[in-house]
Amino acid sequence: MKWASAISENPALELAASEAMEVLRRELGAAKVDLVVVFLSPHHADGYERIPELIFSHFPGSALVGCSANGVIGAGHEVEQRPALSLTAASLPGVDLRLFHLGAAQLPEDAADVDAYRALLGKPQARNLHFLLFADPFTFDTSALLVGLDAAYPDSRKIGGLASGGQSPGSNALYLGSQVRHRGAVGVALSGNISVETIVAQGCRPIGMPMMITRCQGNVLLELDGKPPLRVLQQLYESLGPQDRDLFRTSLFAGLEMKSQLVEFQPGDFLVRNLVEMDPETGAIAIGAVLKQWQVMQFLLRDARTATEDLTRLLARYCGQLGRSKPQGALLFSCLGRGIHLFGQADHDTNLFRQSIGSVPLGGFFCNGEIGPVGSSTFLHGYTSAFALFAEAERN
Repeated sequence: MKWASAISENPALELAASEAMEVLRRELGAAKVDLVVVFLSPHHADGYERIPELIFSHFPGSALVGCSANGVIGAGHEVEQRPALSLTAASLPGVDLRLFHLGAAQLPEDAADVDAYRALLGKPQARNLHFLLFADPFTFDTSALLVGLDAAYPDSRKIGGLASGGQSPGSNALYLGSQVRHRGAVGVALSGNISVETIVAQGCRPIGMPMMITRCQGNVLLELDGKPPLRVLQQLYESLGPQDRDLFRTSLFAGLEMKSQLVEFQPGDFLVRNLVEMDPETGAIAIGAVLKQWQVMQFLLRDARTATEDLTRLLARYCGQLGRSKPQGALLFSCLGRGIHLFGQADHDTNLFRQSIGSVPLGGFFCNGEIGPVGSSTFLHGYTSAFALFAEAERN
């Protein structure tokens, strides 16, 4: 297995593609290119349809997948608000690659219909099976797909993001082999001699203590530890310092535990979700997720410092696991709300990755929503950086 990643900011699409592919060929040498992942900014929108031809002229027979992106990551660097084309390529001996496109109407009505979801993807091999997914945010229900894939393939990693280069239905490009789609979702199922691990940094820190959901209905939180949630929030606000009170007004979230067997909780054990609505009369709070009675919940705050600390901690946890070997390639799916917008500097997350993991080929893009697991389930996130780390399964 061998990976390489390249990026070009040349505003001329043909020159950008040529520059990036020359770098890939130099780094991969004579190795056969099996997979190419492409992301390009909307500055190249007039050339979206030419991408497959340009790539196949250099890498014939490769599996091509990717999408348009409002921010592009390649060669371990982030480019936002400027023309950019990113190509990440891999030589994957012993790995089976199966490309697929899904339209909104193809999703089975019952997310628990395992056979229907397996048939939908052509029943890919089950050994070390993982999915890279890219979807159009305007024309496809990605959350429904993730529920179905988790049911059908519970041991598989699913990671990717929503295309971010367009502002309306049909304006994004989704790449699948020689085809350019503008609706639905595209993906590749990888199986065989491949390991995919994930790091999902949601960028939040806890305030107060974990509490038990004692009463709820759907996504409406009615009681926390037997108390009205708004009363809990008022008491929590009064316990905070001035800086956290300011964040409380603009950057408050709910964290839902996704590992019920734990006694002590770390920030990464919680699924971060928005507070949707509050009812002053009843003290109830609507949250952007279906709740479960007796589920542990904790309120969270998000800011640049917290996001930095969260990602640093998760990278250190990954590196500190016994027997951990360096991955051979990686992809990063980061929220449009991160990057320069949040941190005030370019290459924030990619620099942290490089400092912790080393000089691993790293591509990716800034998404309209990030796909990645928390606990044993896969979710569509916001304000998150989700990394996929690739290695040979047989050496792990």
